[in-house]
Amino acid sequence: MAKFLENHFTVKSLLKFTLPTMAMMVFTSLYTVVDGLFVSNFIGKTALAAVNLIWPVIMIFAAVGLMMGTGGSALVAKTRGEGDDERANRYFTMCVIFAVILSTVLGVVGQIIMEPLIIALGASGDLLEQTLIYGRWIMAVLPFFALQFAFQILFSTAGKPSLGFAVTVIAGLTNVVLDWLFICIFGWSVAGAAAATALGQIVGGVIPLIYFARKNESHLRFVRTKLEWRPLGKACLNGSSELVSNIATSLVATLYNFQLLRYIGENGVAAYSVIGYTAMIFAAILMGYAMGSSPLMSYQYGAGNKREMRNIMMKSLKVIGVFSIVMFAAAEALAPALSYIFVSYDPELLDFTVQAYRLYALAFLLMGIPIYGSAFFTSLNNGLISALIAFLRTLVFECGAVLILPLIWGIDGIWLSVSIAELCAAIIAVTFMIALRNRYGYSKKGLKAEVGERCNELA
Repeated sequence: MAKFLENHFTVKSLLKFTLPTMAMMVFTSLYTVVDGLFVSNFIGKTALAAVNLIWPVIMIFAAVGLMMGTGGSALVAKTRGEGDDERANRYFTMCVIFAVILSTVLGVVGQIIMEPLIIALGASGDLLEQTLIYGRWIMAVLPFFALQFAFQILFSTAGKPSLGFAVTVIAGLTNVVLDWLFICIFGWSVAGAAAATALGQIVGGVIPLIYFARKNESHLRFVRTKLEWRPLGKACLNGSSELVSNIATSLVATLYNFQLLRYIGENGVAAYSVIGYTAMIFAAILMGYAMGSSPLMSYQYGAGNKREMRNIMMKSLKVIGVFSIVMFAAAEALAPALSYIFVSYDPELLDFTVQAYRLYALAFLLMGIPIYGSAFFTSLNNGLISALIAFLRTLVFECGAVLILPLIWGIDGIWLSVSIAELCAAIIAVTFMIALRNRYGYSKKGLKAEVGERCNELA
């Protein structure tokens, strides 16, 4: 991987390196959608409500995997860029072990607070029972869930993004096949859906453990290590943006549902559900590129290669721009078809969903910049700025927009709130990237200084 990372990256080579991560994120989104379709069509709306009610809570707990994967990746890649592969492997092993410990503790906590939490969310009767069944199953395998998230990113750092994609495909197919077997054949209802998801997560978490525990072809492997609190804290801080994003996203989703019920009613919530399922696929492309390119930037930062840092950043911004335009056009064109898949049974709801989707799609033009900006500063081991961008983007700007804009524009204000929030977040991300360009050396001034230093060395 080292030789590959030392290359001067073109747009083509950047896309080649990040494509497996993008595909991995998209596939993860796709099998989540398929899972939802199985539950909805073969079990019923109560089971679907149960899954959707508890899933944001599960994602908050599982986000520790993303935190350790993202933060650990930045730490490990930077250390390898500094030429210390032995220490990089120690840090890699330490981050994985800590992810297991933390997710195990959270899984136990989740089991204890599960019932009162679900009741607090408003569930009762059959909905409460089915939500408890699903939630307890997933909390029981939370360490594997968190590990799957962590390894999705760490495989790129190890120079094996294609292997990471393969593991995700295997885990996803396991989930889908077992959904069909447990739900359609065995008739296990919501317990079958939960068991299928749980076993899929176990597969996704165990395969990487086996791979890195043995002699392998990557540049990372498990070695003897200990918990070193300073680098571990750095990794957690670097990855905190992912934790913040997931918590904030769950809170924002709850607020959206509240506003939609207030202004529109059940049709609004249904439309938002459809948009949420499909929009996650588009957002996954941007997130996949941001996470896939992050180890490249971390390595160059550790190696002190300011010229290549600027090259990767500028080309990445161009790639993000093209992706954003294409996704916006695709969302506008495919809005009727995507909506039809979910709500074809209700013509009125279908028309309403299409109109809402086309307003919401404006967000795809803007969300790529703050997503990349947050990952960019994570790769530079600046977890504070990364977390701040993520926090402002989701919790502050989106919450503020969805509360204020409906007062001005009515229903349309709800659907446009994401676009306004993404615009504000994009401005913040660009501002930080410009303001800190000299500090990290990816400015033109920094490049001139680097050339001067090399000339002096040669002299």
